[in-house]
Amino acid sequence: MHSVIAIVDYGMGNLRSVAKALEHVAQPGQQVVVTSDAAVINAAERIVFPGQGAARDCMLQLETLGLTDILKQTAAEKPFLGICMGMQVLLTHTEENQGVDCLNLFSGEVRIFTAEKNRVAMQGLKIPHMGWNNVAQTQPHPLWQGISDNSRFYFVHSYYADPEQAEIVAGKTRYGIEFVSVIAQGNVFATQFHPEKSAHDGLQLLSNFTQWDGSSQAHLT
Repeated sequence: MHSVIAIVDYGMGNLRSVAKALEHVAQPGQQVVVTSDAAVINAAERIVFPGQGAARDCMLQLETLGLTDILKQTAAEKPFLGICMGMQVLLTHTEENQGVDCLNLFSGEVRIFTAEKNRVAMQGLKIPHMGWNNVAQTQPHPLWQGISDNSRFYFVHSYYADPEQAEIVAGKTRYGIEFVSVIAQGNVFATQFHPEKSAHDGLQLLSNFTQWDGSSQAHLT
């Protein structure tokens, strides 16, 4: 009997790098499946929700494919990993595309780096924030196991998550301003960076996810 890790495919972006990275670290008996089928996602043991592109297109595709409810349901019930846009749309709303309502799993706004209030801090910095940067771990979590604090991960984004609840923040990064780069609560762990493009530490995080039972207190083998 295979244990399935479902990578949610809503038709935006190449998911091959995510799939290959997960296949590389999968535990014996685990099968990695890229799918847009709600029934397959519902039946999977673990869910990975990657994303790239624009927020409006992302939400439109999720609605069109009938995946919004199943994502909310699985995020409440089983280990769930959001990546990049797959983290941002877990919040209430984003400033991108003149404002888009998101999945609202967590209260908060996704904000643009180039806002007037950030002008001085961001002076001389290129947008999108692209390349390697440090992540300060702000709370212990099983997915941080084997990863040193302030390890470097790979980012590509022009917007950042600004959740209302400080207790869900699991990692922060500085790029001109300090922003939230990881959120975690219950079964959900979500990163602004791309673990599949983040070399050894990214693979360690994905390996931890393949063993994680969804508890924030769990100790991995």
